[in-house]
Amino acid sequence: MRILVTRLATSIVLLFVVSALTFLLMSLLPTDAARVILGTTATQEQYEALREQLGLNQPLIVQYGNYLARVFSGDFGTSIFTGEPVIRSIANRLPVTLSLLIPGIIVCAVAGMTFGYLSALSRGGLRRVLDVLVLVGGAVPGFWLALVMVSVFAVSLRWFPATGYVPFATSPGGWATALVLPVAALAIQGAAGVAKITRDGVLEAMDQDYVRTLRAAGIPRRTIYLRHILKNTGMQVATVVGLIFVGSLAGSVFLEQVFVLPGLGALAYSATNQNDLPVIQGVALTMTLIVIVVNICVDLSYLALNPKARTR
Repeated sequence: MRILVTRLATSIVLLFVVSALTFLLMSLLPTDAARVILGTTATQEQYEALREQLGLNQPLIVQYGNYLARVFSGDFGTSIFTGEPVIRSIANRLPVTLSLLIPGIIVCAVAGMTFGYLSALSRGGLRRVLDVLVLVGGAVPGFWLALVMVSVFAVSLRWFPATGYVPFATSPGGWATALVLPVAALAIQGAAGVAKITRDGVLEAMDQDYVRTLRAAGIPRRTIYLRHILKNTGMQVATVVGLIFVGSLAGSVFLEQVFVLPGLGALAYSATNQNDLPVIQGVALTMTLIVIVVNICVDLSYLALNPKARTR
């Protein structure tokens, strides 16, 4: 409970910082929503009138204060261009992004730990092959890999759809099929990092005194590897998986554009092009909340994997 309370307290500060930085960065752009709405043919009078109507002529600190007042009352504003409430837009897009991120991170963790474990226990040519695969997986740019997968598996072989998203409620099979390529593209690079951490952790643990003691006591090798060695490398893996998940939020912006997925990344991209500040703020806060939840889950995994952490 102490850890949760501490994390929640720092999370409130983080949300304020993120919202303030978003306002500041958007104010530095050479254009604003009024100019985007009116285009380049509007007169200066029309431009100033629309700025006043949207509240963009007020000082930045006043705009930010008004925004915070609305947020505390449960109103995240409405889109300047569509008029749709920001909460509704995010609620419609969030399941798509989570459908990409959660399976992607699960595949990343499972594949990475499997390859790392096999690499640590293998000898000779198999270890070198696995190490090369991990190296290539970490070096390949994500955007290039996504485009290649679309070209090969969607266009040439026609195994999976190239673009689009099918809601799970509409068709579970169509939902799974549409996400195979984006999930694979998201997971491959992260799996390489998890594999390297797992391999190094297992090799280091195998040289520890407690492992030699367990072997001398006649404990089966499978029990030593699965119950003791992997558990002791779990904290390192959990840290890396948490970092990869957070990094995948940024990667999802590009993947949603490549595979035409209507998620938060696509919403943030279109809102940024339109200078739609209420939507940008809502997406930024939502992604920050996801980061906070992931960090709390990582902290709780430390407590589960290492009982000593509970007394610190």
